[in-house]
Amino acid sequence: MKRSWMQWMSGAVLVMGAAVCGAQSAPIPRAHIYPPVEQAQTDIKAALLKAKQEHKRVILDFGGDWCGDCQVLNYYFHQGPNQELLDKYYVLVDVNIGHIDQNLDLGQKYGVDLKHGVPALSVVNPNGTVVYGQKNGEFEDMRHMQSSDATLFLQTWKPR
Repeated sequence: MKRSWMQWMSGAVLVMGAAVCGAQSAPIPRAHIYPPVEQAQTDIKAALLKAKQEHKRVILDFGGDWCGDCQVLNYYFHQGPNQELLDKYYVLVDVNIGHIDQNLDLGQKYGVDLKHGVPALSVVNPNGTVVYGQKNGEFEDMRHMQSSDATLFLQTWKPR
């Protein structure tokens, strides 16, 4: 029986126990993450080329600077061990969706259902094939998740 990412992650969280312990104790600093909306196509094309050259996968992070959960995911992605996993296995592209009214076609193309909220993630092979596309808002509540949830995601979808 095939399990969805969320079912798998929920089981892993229950097993890990410690991951269910609530929100961050220190505030997450706000960052400028997402480039202008019109840059997305160019950034994705460049990332796919780089991923091909470096034998990596591409993570497309759909969101906006206004999104608190996007800020938390960005923070988690850029601390250890997540930063090391990103550097070794992925090329990260931040895709600005405006106020959920821009680049929606890219979300659809890369298997992401943006109506369930952001951040929304897609993992893509260098040839553009979607390996994972977030469908159910799995990361839309990042402020109540842990850095280890991002680690688990990165470990799950890294190239083999």
